[in-house]
Amino acid sequence: MHTELRIVLTMALMRLLAGTLEITGALLMLKFGTVQAALKVNAVLGLIGPVILTLVGMIGLIGLRHELSWPKLALVGLGVLLIFLGTN
Repeated sequence: MHTELRIVLTMALMRLLAGTLEITGALLMLKFGTVQAALKVNAVLGLIGPVILTLVGMIGLIGLRHELSWPKLALVGLGVLLIFLGTN
């Protein structure tokens, strides 16, 4: 399989996993039916979201490493890091 296609497939699958986790979290909130349980589920989802964002961003950067200069890659990486830090 072509390298670029593998990278895109990996990014898409990670996003599908993240979406599945979000839907599962919403269903768990409904199942438990209490604000306390919903907040706990939300806290776990709040931790998972930035991690997925960072991983997908890193995979994308790996895919672009041959097309962008090192300063541009570092700038994009810094942007992903700032998004991650800003969501904490």
